[in-house]
Amino acid sequence: MSQSRHRAAAPPLEREDSGTFSLGKMITAKPGKTPIQVLHEYGMKTKNIPVYECERSDVQIHVPTFTFRVTVGDITCTGEGTSKKLAKHRAAEAAINILKANASICFAVPDPLMPDPSKQPKNQLNPIGSLQELAIHHGWRLPEYTLSQEGGPAHKREYTTICRLESFMETGKGASKKQAKRNAAEKFLAKFSNISPENHISLTNVVGHSLGCTWHSLRNSPGEKINLLKRSLLSIPNTDYIQLLSEIAKEQGFNITYLDIEELSANGQYQCLAELSTSPITVCHGSGISCGNAQSEAAHNALQYLKIIAERK
Repeated sequence: MSQSRHRAAAPPLEREDSGTFSLGKMITAKPGKTPIQVLHEYGMKTKNIPVYECERSDVQIHVPTFTFRVTVGDITCTGEGTSKKLAKHRAAEAAINILKANASICFAVPDPLMPDPSKQPKNQLNPIGSLQELAIHHGWRLPEYTLSQEGGPAHKREYTTICRLESFMETGKGASKKQAKRNAAEKFLAKFSNISPENHISLTNVVGHSLGCTWHSLRNSPGEKINLLKRSLLSIPNTDYIQLLSEIAKEQGFNITYLDIEELSANGQYQCLAELSTSPITVCHGSGISCGNAQSEAAHNALQYLKIIAERK
């Protein structure tokens, strides 16, 4: 829904002399342009750059609603939508219709909360937005994203992001922070692929305990790796603690994230945190003369903690 308020007559737009342009011809020549893009081009050519302002933002309700006002020259219009982008599109569309003085010109602006997956290429879907919409639809708490690790050389950075939804979590990695968030969201969506949109169900009923392990499951696990840990002294020289922790994580179904701390310790050593997606989450600290040594000690400390927990009765 959009509303408009025409403060004064718009300047003539259909002049064909050099240095001016036809808005109608511009729309016809570039049918793929969005209302925001068309209005921006109009503003650039007439030296009346559109200015957008958010008038209302209701994000606490079941379906968010935003209202944006756009001013271009003497024209002021408003538009509403379930996202800021959609509200701005509709405000721009209303302004264009006034400028063209032809209300029959209409841009198809899809509602992002009602996508048709069968008509959208997979690479164009927004998993971050889709996961948030799914959470809103089922009454879950909104997903929270935390950048947990950043590493690699300057020309090949790698980021790790943790996505938490209710009491569960997934991690995603990527060459950018945005890609890492997308990958984490995609992992959650893959688990929800069989949920019917009409059913409002508990997240626990969908996910269960498959995203991690509890102390109870560790103590009662028949797994070879965890039982080997119970008998290990964890003091054998040259043991690859990172590999050992990775094998236990794979067996027990939890993820490991290493976070390198930029600050050196009080005695000038590198520092690292190892986060395990157990339930509850476990975080262990490590330090050493290099980043690798700090990660190894963090893994060693995590193994010692898991050993203590697994041996308790």
